[in-house]
Order: sequence, then C-alpha cells, then structure tokens
Amino acid sequence: MFTGLVETVGTVRRATGESPRRLTITSSIPNAEIAIGDSVAIDGCCLTVVEKGPEGLSFEAATETLRRTTLGGLRQGARVNLERALRLSDRLGGHLVSGHVDGLGRVVSRELVGSALYFGIEAPADIAGLIASQGSICVAGVSLTVTGVEGRVFSIGLIPHTVAVTTLDDLRAAPDGLGEDLRSRFLD
Repeated sequence: MFTGLVETVGTVRRATGESPRRLTITSSIPNAEIAIGDSVAIDGCCLTVVEKGPEGLSFEAATETLRRTTLGGLRQGARVNLERALRLSDRLGGHLVSGHVDGLGRVVSRELVGSALYFGIEAPADIAGLIASQGSICVAGVSLTVTGVEGRVFSIGLIPHTVAVTTLDDLRAAPDGLGEDLRSRFLD
C-alpha cells in the first residue's frame, strides 16, 4: 500500500525487453534502505525491486502491467514519480493507494489559473462513473482531489508545491484537443 505522496522523482537509466520489461531507475532513495523484493510505486504502479546496484534499482513489468500502464513506453532519461511502500506506523497524508492500476487517461486540457495548474483528464469509459467530485484519485502516483467531473472528463488542480516535486508539470494536452496518452494511472 502507498499514500500517493511522491517521495522523490527518479530517472530511467535503462529500459529493456518487452515482457517482462526491465526498468532500471536512479533516484535519491539510498540503495541501502531498499531490499530485493521491496515494493516501490513507479508513477503509482506497484513494482518489485528485482536487483539493485550502482546504476540504481531494477524492476520488471509483465504483460498485464504493460497493458494497463505506460511503463512499456518509458525510455532512458524519462522522469518518474517514486514512493516506497507504506509502513503501518507511517502517517497517512494522501489516501490509501494500492498500486494496482485501473486504467490510462488522456490529458484534454491544461490551464494555469493564478499559481494553480489545472488539468482536464478523460477517463476510460469503464471507470469514469466511479470518479466523484471532491473524491480522491491518483494520477501518475500522486494523490489528488477531483475538483470536478463532466462526463468522462475529470479535473484536478495542483498547487505550486505539487508541480515542483512531481512529474505532473511534464503533462501536456495535444493541440488538436484529443489529448496525449497520459502517464497517469487511476488507482483505487
């Protein structure tokens, strides 16, 4: 279990294979504090540490994970949000996030209003009806509050701190209004 509070932003050092896809990620998380077999959320998707070394931590994503996420599209240099698994003694500042991805969304709008950054994200049809205004949602591993829902599109607003400490500022809406495939994951 996770909280959706990003611990650090990591960088993909290597991405190889198709299924399983092996990702090696460098970050500020000390290797000494991680064990083989530990769970780490990568952009909200729970993966297991399968190797650790001087190049970083390595994870493997299998077919179903690759189908439900954009982890298969990650390339060397990509930035990802990272969070180590929750300990029962930890504070719960976000919301309970399982790391089991429900689907991919599409960015359809991005707007800066004052110092807040707002996104409109189109949810997949099979989960859109589960998203409620003022409810919690996890986008790219970040615990957020839904600010509005209109059909399949929900809105989120980011304060400057969230923009600064996550990869969400990297998201863009396509100029044709169709949106880009998101590095967002809709979690429970």
